[in-house]
Amino acid sequence: MRFQSAVFSLLPALWLCTSAHAQSAAGQVTKDSVPGITNLARLETTVACAGAIDPVQAMPEIRKMGFVSIINLRESTETGADVEKEEAAAKAAGLRYFHVPFNGRSPDLKAADRFLDAITSAGAEPAFIHCGGGNRAATMWLIKRLAVDGWDVDRAVKEATALGQTSEPLRQFAVSYAPSRKR
Repeated sequence: MRFQSAVFSLLPALWLCTSAHAQSAAGQVTKDSVPGITNLARLETTVACAGAIDPVQAMPEIRKMGFVSIINLRESTETGADVEKEEAAAKAAGLRYFHVPFNGRSPDLKAADRFLDAITSAGAEPAFIHCGGGNRAATMWLIKRLAVDGWDVDRAVKEATALGQTSEPLRQFAVSYAPSRKR
């Protein structure tokens, strides 16, 4: 109940989407607003996908929502991506931090491999995954659903779309990458 009241008290502007169990059916996406977080989408309690965050403002809220790790997909050269500041804020809030730079215009297999290593490492979930707008975060979650959880493409794409996956080229990258990386 405490978790639900915390979620419902959040300000509107952020899309939140989380999934309770890796093997569970695609859950209902909720859309809430949290100060310092852009485009938050959440499926229950396993994952949240979001866009850019203000590390100082967002980290305490992310921790309060029950997340234990942050996976930052932003490249350090992106406008507003202060990777060092975000890592320090995550650690100060007691969160594990993974930086996995992922370029949405030229997706890299090695970045996807590093993401899977991060999301499947012991104690990484529930994870808060973010990039600049949310599309890359939802794309990486799509990869996880296909390669790790064994979901079929239609089901995984439906969930990823609800989480903010909008790029057809990134969707195709995820769908073609996953079969060779089954875990």
